Amino acid sequence: MNETISNNAIIYAILALNSEVDLQHEYLESDEVPDDERDNEQGILDDLEQAFMEFVDIYKKRCKADKELPDLDELLNSQI
Repeated sequence: MNETISNNAIIYAILALNSEVDLQHEYLESDEVPDDERDNEQGILDDLEQAFMEFVDIYKKRCKADKELPDLDELLNSQI
C-alpha cells in the first residue's frame, strides 16, 4: 500500500469531513438528540472537526508545493 496520501484522497477527505461536520452540527441543533446522548454526539463533532483541520493543514502544505491545486476556499465553495 502506498504510504503517501494522494492529493485527490486529501481533497475527498476534506469534502467528506466538511459535509459530516455540517450534518453533525445540524443534528446537535435539532430536537432529535436525546439528552443522555448529547455529550457523546458533541464528542463526535469535536473529533470530526479535528480530523477536518488536520486534513486542511496537510492540504495547505500541498498547495504551497503544487500551485495547480485549487485554494481551500475555492475547493469548499465548489461543492455548493
